[in-house]
Parts: sequence; C-alpha cells; structure tokens
Amino acid sequence: MHDAPPPAGQSPLGAGAGEREPLSGGLKQRHLTMLGLGGVIGAGLFVGSGAGISVAGPGIVLSYLIAGALAMLVMRMLGEMSSAMPASGAFSVHAERALGRWAGFSVGWLYWFLLVVVLAVEATGAAQIANGWLPAVPQWGWVLIFMVVFTVANLAAVKNFGEFEFWFATLKVTAIVLFLVLSLLAIFGVLPETEPVGLANLTGQGGLLPHGWSGVVSGVLAVVFAFGGLEVVTIAAAESDDPARAVGRAVRSAVWRILFFYVGSMVVIVTLLPWSSMEPGKSPYVAVLDSIGVPGAGQIMNIVVFVALLSALNANLYGSSRMVFSLAERGEAPRALLKVSRGGVPRRAVLASVAFGFLSVLLNLEWPDSVFLYLLNAVGAVLLFVWGLIAVSQLRLRPRIEREAPQTLTLRMWAYPYLTWAALIAMAAVLVLMLTDATARPQLLWSAGATALVLLVAGVRELRLRRARG
Repeated sequence: MHDAPPPAGQSPLGAGAGEREPLSGGLKQRHLTMLGLGGVIGAGLFVGSGAGISVAGPGIVLSYLIAGALAMLVMRMLGEMSSAMPASGAFSVHAERALGRWAGFSVGWLYWFLLVVVLAVEATGAAQIANGWLPAVPQWGWVLIFMVVFTVANLAAVKNFGEFEFWFATLKVTAIVLFLVLSLLAIFGVLPETEPVGLANLTGQGGLLPHGWSGVVSGVLAVVFAFGGLEVVTIAAAESDDPARAVGRAVRSAVWRILFFYVGSMVVIVTLLPWSSMEPGKSPYVAVLDSIGVPGAGQIMNIVVFVALLSALNANLYGSSRMVFSLAERGEAPRALLKVSRGGVPRRAVLASVAFGFLSVLLNLEWPDSVFLYLLNAVGAVLLFVWGLIAVSQLRLRPRIEREAPQTLTLRMWAYPYLTWAALIAMAAVLVLMLTDATARPQLLWSAGATALVLLVAGVRELRLRRARG
C-alpha cells in the first residue's frame, strides 16, 4: 500500500481541479449507466410508494412528476459540475471550490453520515427478508453475511463494485419493464381473464385529486426522498477511464428513464386498482400483480426488493468510502484514510465506513425505536440540504467555468440560472411543508440540529486555521 499523493498545484477552478484521482480507473461506461439507472430504484419505490398513493390518490402521478423534476434539475447541475471537474468527492469538492472549506467539509460529512445510517436500514431490511426464507439463520447472522460480502467486494478492485451494481441494476430495471408491460396488457384487457379497465379508478373514488392539491403536496413529501441515490454516479465517475465524458453520458441517460419508470409505474398502478385499496407499508406492485393473476407475486417482489436493498447497501458503502477519502485528501478527515492499495482502492476509507455502518446496524437491531430512530431522524432531511448546496455551488461555479475553462462545459444546466433558482425555491418550499407536517417535522428538526452541529465544527476549524495562518 502507498500514500495517495496530495493535489499538485492550483488550477483556475481550485486546488486539484481537473487532476487525475489516485484511485483505480476500473469502472466502464456500462457500469456508470446502470448505476445511474438502478442506483435510485429501491425499496422506496417498490414498497414506499404505497404511502404516497394512500395520501394523494391518483394525484400521486403529479407528486412524482414534481419530485422527479426536482431530482432531474439537481442531477443536471451536478452533472454539469462533475463533467467539468470530476472528483471522487463530487459535490463536496464543488461546494469547497464554490463557497469555501467550511462548505466542502459540511456537505461531505453530512452525506457520509446519511449513507452509513441508511446503510443500516438496508442491511436490516434485506436480513428480514432472508430470515423469512431461511429462519434457521438469525437476522443478525444475515446482516453479518451481507456486510462481510460487500466489504470484501469493495476492498477488492473497483470493477467488482461496478459488476455487482451492473447486474443488480439490470435485474431491477428488467423487473420494472416487465411490470409495465404486464400492467399495460391488463389495462387493455389483453391478458387472459382480464377486461379493459377504462378510467373508472381514475375518475371514481373522489376523482383524480381526491384530497385536492394538499394531497399532491403530501405525496411529494412522501416520495421526494425516494430519488436519493442518484448522486453516487457522479462520485463513481471519477474512477472511470474518461470521467468527464462518462458522467455526462450517465446523467443524460439516467434522469429521463428514471422519471419514466417512476411516473409510468404510478400511472398503471392507479389505473388498474382503486387508490383507496393501497396501504402504507405494503407494496402496490404486489397488489397489481396479484390482481392480474401473476402466481407468487408476493415472493417475486420480495426477491426484487431484496436485490434492491443489497444494491443500495453496496452503492452506499462505495459512496461513503469515496466521500470520506475525498475529505481526507483535502485535509478534512484523518490523513490515515489516504492509504490506497496497489489497485487504487482506498481500503482504510472502506473499513472506516463499514465500521460505522455496522455500528448503525447494531443500534438498529437493539434499539430501533429509540437510539437508532434519533439517528434516522437526524438524516431525514439531509438530502435536501445536500441538494441545496449543490444548487448554490452551481450558481457560483458556472460563471467561473465559463470564464476560465469553457471547453469543459460538455453538459450544461438547462435555462441557467433560472431553473437553478427555481429548484432552490422548490427545496425551500419542501422544507417549509415538512415543518408544517406533524409526521415530517421531527425529521426536519433533528436533521437541522445535525446540520447545525456539523456547521459549528466547520466554523471552529475555519477559525483555528485562520488563527494559525495569522
């Protein structure tokens, strides 16, 4: 093993901008494309969408359109910056270049904290499903197996992570495509023992907006966080053979197709079944497959959700290790984490991330309704804070890139700066709505507290650095 070299000089866009990362370059375009497509398709869609349908009715389609449009704008901004300045820390590096060390420190550690806590939810959820299939192995045993397998995969060459995610994402995308095809055939009465359903489920039960626009807004709160995970593709792009081109292609192909999968799924679900039959915590996908006579629908979706959880676990472990490695590169985390293997894998960063992730799993298994619930609430709205800093960073960096390195702008934000400001206003509106919603308010307040704590640490560090220089 050897120490990763520090950034070797200044570029117009900041320290180290445009330089090659000391990490492996083993990710191929197909890995990034499928990571972009599959990284965001998880249990939040397959199971969590039921909660959104129960509060918005058919208006959930509008909720997904609004939330999906916001996610698309954020990814376009992130794609613009990452194609111009690819880095393993992605938006943390961009925030530092745009706003200062405090911003890079804050967004990097907040995102790392988010990933390692959510990792516990995914590992526990996958273990519960596996325990149902093989109860002889206790739940904690399954968690241990998953953590060891994915730790070993992430300690090896990065192409192993890429291959895992490629096949996981392929299965998830294939499952959604088959679901959409079967559902459309059922809607038009082509499947055996089915008749055309018409618009009865859309116009009955209170109509398209049974709870009015307030239901659509509640639906947005229920589904917006399901789009989290898209950001990892811009982190992974730094380890591809051609980072600038790779991230541009991955972002372009991902955002439209993901919106199609999400919105398309909701359209066929609320067309085939009465929205009032949906129950939070139960998969509407299973309900649809059962209604059209697909045998073993529940077990089929259990397998898909199981794969989705393992995929997210793998992606979060990868993303968290690269984020903390990037923080160490910039002096914002212990320099011991800069050790990389001969194959270019930051093994200490992987072990540090999996260690905290495993601690989170233990907290989830022992105290799911107390200690771990506080941790989960503390990251509940962090994604919106991260997205907000991405937008502010893009507003600050775009003029600098156009002035100092315009040839790197291979992917541009639509209607800059108007859509960037529109996205920021939309994020602020979601935060205000969370504050007024009794169920979402604890998440917002705990997340705000966690963010304030990180900002306080960042401020103290900045003062110490200035005093040392002075």
